[in-house]
Amino acid sequence: MNRNVLVLSEMKGFQIRNVSIEGLAAAKKAAGEGKVVTAAVGSKAEQHANLLSQYGADQIYIVQNKELDEYHPDLYFQAYVQLIHEINPDVIIMGHTGNGRDIAPRLAARFDYGLIGDCIDIDVDCDNKVVLTRSVYSGKLFEKKRFTGDKGIITIRPNNIAPVENPGRGEIVPFTIEEAPLRTLIKDIVRKAADTVDLSEAKVIVSGGRGVKSARGFTLLKELADVLNGAVGASRGACDAEYCDYALQIGQTGKVVTPDLYIACGISGAIQHVAGMSNSKVIVAINKDPEAPIFDIADFGIVGDLFEIVPVLIKEFSNALLSPAK
Repeated sequence: MNRNVLVLSEMKGFQIRNVSIEGLAAAKKAAGEGKVVTAAVGSKAEQHANLLSQYGADQIYIVQNKELDEYHPDLYFQAYVQLIHEINPDVIIMGHTGNGRDIAPRLAARFDYGLIGDCIDIDVDCDNKVVLTRSVYSGKLFEKKRFTGDKGIITIRPNNIAPVENPGRGEIVPFTIEEAPLRTLIKDIVRKAADTVDLSEAKVIVSGGRGVKSARGFTLLKELADVLNGAVGASRGACDAEYCDYALQIGQTGKVVTPDLYIACGISGAIQHVAGMSNSKVIVAINKDPEAPIFDIADFGIVGDLFEIVPVLIKEFSNALLSPAK
């Protein structure tokens, strides 16, 4: 069975989010010999058509509309409903982001599609059914799920499905939406996190706990993160102590992240925090307490004072990155 798969691409700061490129790789698996369609919205949508085509989109629907530059739940819902009516996909894929978590259930209810969220892998079984893998119980177990019906919506967790270049010449389809009256008015958007690297999609995260001791201590972590082109995260304890904003919180009640490198500084390793970062590819722990639970899951551990170790890391990484390749 060949499927038509629609990837609802998400923009942030007029750039396609990495999770949307990962969504195209997932779509190629789900589609088989079927068609992979994607949709990009916003005033700068058309400039990303080549990128979406490069990663496997057979058709790119472009909704060139400045009202869609910022996420508006009602307006995005209107746009996606019209796109789905036009394309009639068997499967819809989007990122498990704030926007995706908000709108996916609404679309599923509107079109009577199944919904499986926060997926970390996708495959097709011998019965040609889409099989989705989810992490449960704070990463201790993995479950396989599939739709009981023929149509479904999937949200995928960032940094879990590797993008695959599949150069082609995707057909660009301009699409105009008909706007209806909105029930919701957004008067202002307040952005708390100042990091230029999105925490949920960062390849490197430098995270701090109560051991950082103060808000000033987080400036040291920010310096290391900047050297590595990464983002800064935090434990719930650090946020509660007002060392940083809750927008940086990683854990059971914060963000779930899966970077290539996670550096935990002054974090004890409470299960609530581990639930949000245990699937990181490489974990480095820095802590003065050699018995800290964080060392049980770390790939590399450094026992010592983070205020002595982090400056050394900053210096060594800076020198390594500035040195010409041999």
